[in-house]
Amino acid sequence: MRCGVLSYIEVAVYGAIRSDPGKMKQRIYLDHAATTPIIPAAREAMAQAMEHWANPSSPHGEGRGARAILEQARATIAETLEWRHDVIFTSGASESVEITAKRAKVRGRAHSATEHPIVSHAFGTDSRKIPVGRDGLIDEKALDAALAEGPALVAIQQVNNETGVIQPLDRLAPKIREAGSLLLADCAQSAGKLPLPDADFIAACAHKLGGPPGVGVLLVRDLATLEPVGGQEKGYRRGTQDAPSAASFAAALAARPYDMERMAKLRQRLEDGVAAAGGVIVANATPRIPTIGSISLPGASSASLLVQFDLAGFAVSAGSACSSGKMKKSQVLEAMDVPADVAAGFLRISFGPATSEVDVDAFLDEWGRVAARTSAQAA
Repeated sequence: MRCGVLSYIEVAVYGAIRSDPGKMKQRIYLDHAATTPIIPAAREAMAQAMEHWANPSSPHGEGRGARAILEQARATIAETLEWRHDVIFTSGASESVEITAKRAKVRGRAHSATEHPIVSHAFGTDSRKIPVGRDGLIDEKALDAALAEGPALVAIQQVNNETGVIQPLDRLAPKIREAGSLLLADCAQSAGKLPLPDADFIAACAHKLGGPPGVGVLLVRDLATLEPVGGQEKGYRRGTQDAPSAASFAAALAARPYDMERMAKLRQRLEDGVAAAGGVIVANATPRIPTIGSISLPGASSASLLVQFDLAGFAVSAGSACSSGKMKKSQVLEAMDVPADVAAGFLRISFGPATSEVDVDAFLDEWGRVAARTSAQAA
C-alpha cells in the first residue's frame, strides 16, 4: 500500500494547486467521526458550569454546588441514552475501554478483528481475535467457538469507526451472556445517534457528538462485574471530577443534534456521486451508520488523496484519527479482505449536524477532478 511517499507528479500537482488561489475554497469539514465541532448548547452549558469551579468531592457549599452539576449531568446522560444503570465519568471512550479491559471480573478476553486500536492494546496479546467477513460483520461461528473456550470479556463495536458497519449486537448480546461472558460495546460513533445495545459495558465520549474533547462515560450494567479502585466515581475511577465537561457532554446529548434521516440522504448523495465518478463504496451492502461514508478511488493512494483534498479545502481522513496520522495499512480493511487497490485509495467521509448538501456537492466536484488527475497519471 502506497501511504507515505508522493511521486514527483503528485508533488507538482499539489504545487500547482497551492500556487493558484482560485482553486482554494472556503474549508469544508468532513471528518466528524474523528471530532465534531462543539455545538452552542454544549458551549453554553460548560460556561455556566465553570461558574461553579469547586471540587465536586469537597464537603463545603461550593463543592456541593459543583457536585450537584455533576450529578445532574450524570442523570441527564442516563436519561437521554435510556440507560437505567450506572454511569461512570471518564476522560473518553479509550479510557472507558481500558478500565473495563483491566478490571472486568471475568478471566478471558476476546475482541473482534475490526475494533478500534485501543481495544487490542488494552486487551493484550492473549485476547482471542474474532474474525469478520468481507461485509465487515463478525463471524458468528468464530464467536461461538471463542465463547466455548470459557467466560470472557468480549469487545464488539456497535459501529465501526472506519467503515460505519453496524454489528448485530441485539442478536449477539444474549448468546454472549448465556455463555457466562460479558459484552463491552464501543459506542463512540453511535451514542446519541442509534439506540444503545444490550451490553454489560458501554464506552462513549462527548467529542463525537457535539460535546467537548476529554470527557466520556463508561456505562456499567452491574458494578459487581467491575473491580473497584477506590476514590471518586463511586470508587471506580480516581481523580478530580470535571463537572463543567460533564455538563457540556450532557447538554450535547440532550440537544439531539443529529437528524439521522437527513444524514442518510447526505450519505446516499455522496456515494452515488463517488460511484458515478469511478469510486468504490466499502461494505456497500452492509447496514452502516448514516454519518460515515467509506469510499475508495482505486489506483490512488490515501496519502495522495488526503493532501489533494486538504489543499483544495476539505478536511477528510483515511480512517481512525488514532492511527491514520501514521498512514499505516488499515487493520479494519485488511480484516475484511478488501482488495489491495481499494484499500490503498481509501477515505472516510463523515458528517456532522451542520453538514449540508452544498458541502457534499462541493466534495463531489473535487472528487471528479481528483479522479480525472489520477486517471491521467496512470495513463
